[in-house]
Amino acid sequence: MGLIPGIAGSTPKVKAPKMDIAKDISSYVSGMSESLPQIFLQEQQFRPQFQGLNLGDIQSFLTGAGGQQGIFGLSNQAAQQAGMGLGEARQAELGQMTGQAGLTRGLMQALSPEQAGVVQNFNTEAQRALAASQMISPQEQRGYQQTAREAAAAAGRLGGNAAIASEVMGREDVFARKRAEAAQAGQNAYNVAQGFYTQPGLSLLSNAPLSYQQGQQFINTGLGAIGAGTPQLFDTSVGLNLGAAQRSNQLAAATANAQAKAAQQAGIMSSLGQAAGAAGTLAMLSDRRLKTDIKKVGMTDAGLPVYTYKYKGDDVTHMGVMAQEVEEVFPEAVEEINGFKAVYYNLIK
Repeated sequence: MGLIPGIAGSTPKVKAPKMDIAKDISSYVSGMSESLPQIFLQEQQFRPQFQGLNLGDIQSFLTGAGGQQGIFGLSNQAAQQAGMGLGEARQAELGQMTGQAGLTRGLMQALSPEQAGVVQNFNTEAQRALAASQMISPQEQRGYQQTAREAAAAAGRLGGNAAIASEVMGREDVFARKRAEAAQAGQNAYNVAQGFYTQPGLSLLSNAPLSYQQGQQFINTGLGAIGAGTPQLFDTSVGLNLGAAQRSNQLAAATANAQAKAAQQAGIMSSLGQAAGAAGTLAMLSDRRLKTDIKKVGMTDAGLPVYTYKYKGDDVTHMGVMAQEVEEVFPEAVEEINGFKAVYYNLIK
């Protein structure tokens, strides 16, 4: 601390307005309550017209306007285009699969020659069983004939019709057994080929046509243009937004005002300091109007009170006298500079 005041600027501190959600909502609701009678009158007068416009917009959106198709016409057109696109996509897909089937089969064989050999063996066995089911070998014929004749001899009917019928039935049993074997061999060959060729091949070749979803985008076109046509009375967020905006404006105004005052005070202190220095190096600004946070701490030998204080806009604490009190006792020690009083401390006795 010292008797000679320093001149320094400081950042102004501005207190932000306190948030009060209940007050904001209450103010909004109160304002709406006062405005409701007028709102109702406006609704009664203009709502039918707005609804008519809205219904007209919906009608135009659905059926079309100005030579343009509405959503109904566009939907039908989209459905037709989607059907055509679907057919083309399927045709292209089948053509692609047909053209690449040989390549895919060759790829499977190249990936696993051993498995391809197994498939071929099953196919060969199926063909052999099928060919065998069409004829009876001499050994098979002797077998069913011998069985039938032994049974006829045991019954004492050898050479009769029963013996002949027994041979025919034996022959049919052999054919039935061989056809069943051929069918089973064919099924086995089919299953093995399907697991090795068909299923992996379809996974590689198949492409789901994208045209299934074609036309759906037309359904949502323009839906956002249809108005609601109904009033909205109370929305608490409006009150909160208004309150927040008001506090923001208050804070901005207070900050700007504080900054302007600080700049003004800094300019005053600067000009006064320059003026005091010009008047004499011993003349110190000591006007009470320039000071704040004033506290009495003692007395001079001449009986003048001594204070600690800060100059407005400055956080530095100084110690000295008040020019107004010095002027009453030692008027010759006080000089006015630019409207403020300065003290010549060397003239205080």
